Amino acid sequence: MSNVLEGKIALVTGATRGLGRAIAQGLAEAGATVVVSSRKADACEATAREITESTGVRTLALPLHVGDWDAIAPALARVESELGTLDVLVNNAGIAPQSPSLLELGEGLYEKTMEVNLKGPFRLMAVAGEQMVRGGGGSIVNISSIGSQRPGPSEAVYTAAKAGLNALTMSFAQEYAPTVRVNCIMPGAFATDMAAGWDEAFISAVTDRLPAERLGLPAELAGMVVHLASDASSYTTGAVIPIDGGRLAVY
Repeated sequence: MSNVLEGKIALVTGATRGLGRAIAQGLAEAGATVVVSSRKADACEATAREITESTGVRTLALPLHVGDWDAIAPALARVESELGTLDVLVNNAGIAPQSPSLLELGEGLYEKTMEVNLKGPFRLMAVAGEQMVRGGGGSIVNISSIGSQRPGPSEAVYTAAKAGLNALTMSFAQEYAPTVRVNCIMPGAFATDMAAGWDEAFISAVTDRLPAERLGLPAELAGMVVHLASDASSYTTGAVIPIDGGRLAVY
């Protein structure tokens, strides 16, 4: 990727594995200074070091539990103090625990799922958006799921939270307009480390009738994040975009 984000500061949550890791790498390859965030400090530090070694850009490891409301403002204040005003926020951190049935889903698991997938992104957008307005503008990219539009019972709470994230995208696109743009990506099935445990029968079921006829590559999603973070998408805000190999096009 060209250095379309040179001089920009980007924070990615859930950045040490899976799609988040690919997004952080893609932003760095586009020239951004990348803040690598997840719950585990050692994983943040290792990932930040790997990204700097492979791209030459500056990185910052930022351990953060996104579900901890009171930790978010101090964390973003640290970013501003050490690097400068945030230009890009990618709300990628998420969890998708399942239970045997919806009746057996406990309140604790319900609350935890909402906390990480919805409450955390809400607070991050609120605090980061205000910082971006003060700095003259920015871009927020939320990572949702096609499950928000095609939910199943086993992931009901997760997909409900992601549907809420889609709605928050449109709300925040208005809240901090016109200087801050807020958009959302709904990924389909991607070949991440999680998918490494899928057997051929499950992958076949996932890709059955899928127009792309395959799983997505993480770099294919990272490219869209870079686009939405850059000035190339300056007229795009409040958008909820599927990157799913055509899954939502199939009834």
